[in-house]
Formats: sequence, C-alpha cells, structure tokens
Amino acid sequence: MLSFEDSYHGQLRKLVGNRRLILPSTRAIIRDAHGRVLLVRRSDNAAWVMPAGTLELDESVLDCLKREVKEETGLDVVAATPIAIYSEPRFAFTNAYGGQHQMLSIVFRIDAWTGTLTTVTSETSNARFFALDELPELPALYHETLADVQRFDGTLIVK
Repeated sequence: MLSFEDSYHGQLRKLVGNRRLILPSTRAIIRDAHGRVLLVRRSDNAAWVMPAGTLELDESVLDCLKREVKEETGLDVVAATPIAIYSEPRFAFTNAYGGQHQMLSIVFRIDAWTGTLTTVTSETSNARFFALDELPELPALYHETLADVQRFDGTLIVK
C-alpha cells in the first residue's frame, strides 16, 4: 500500500496545494446475503463511508476498485457492475485536510466477493454490514448512491 505522500493524489497535492482537483475514483456498494450494506469507518475522521478511493497511475478503474476494497475491507472483488458515474459540480467537496475536489466517481455494485471481512486496517477503524433502516450518519451523497443502486435497471446512471 502506498503512503498518501507517494500516491498520485499526494504528489498532485504537493504541487498544487489545496486547489480544486478532479481525481477519478471508484466507490463500492457491497451487500451481504441479507441485503445489508458494508460501510467502513475512516480512521482519519471517524466518518462511515463506502469503500472508495482514487485511481493511481498505470492502474485501471477495475484494478482501483479491487485495490481499494482489499485495502479497506480485506475482501476480494470477484465480479462488479458499474452502475453510475458521478461528476456533477454539486458533488464537489473539501476533504478533512483542506484539499478541494470535484468528484469523478465510478460507482460499482459488487456482485461477488470472497474473503473474510477485516474490521481494522491502516485506513479504517471499523467495518460492518448495516441494514438499510439502521445506517449510521452518512453524507447525502451516500443516501443518493443507495437509492441509485435500488433503481439500477442495467442502464448506467450518469450524474
């Protein structure tokens, strides 16, 4: 696993400071046999989020998805379906360190996975499956993502 400073994102931040960047990223919607959704708790700000992260140089989008899921959950992605691309300026945000981002995120529904869930990693302090009616506090974007996966009919959702 790369340190932030060695990652493509970290290298760009070193050059441009907190100026707004567009960084391609992936996000995983992982559900168990009971329909519960997997969330991880970030160790840097304690927020519950879906497994996600930015693309590295010389990496495909699918490889990024697999790497991020493995790093944050210990699970191996076997099959995944892209359900949405989020790029609207309304998804812009400032991270906990002051870095500004305009999102370009490809959201995947994980159709098959293997492995044992790791609850604590170098990036996360917890990981668990939540029933949709028992979710912890989440940003509105994640509620929108969960609604999108429910309405996904095979046609890529572009926002």
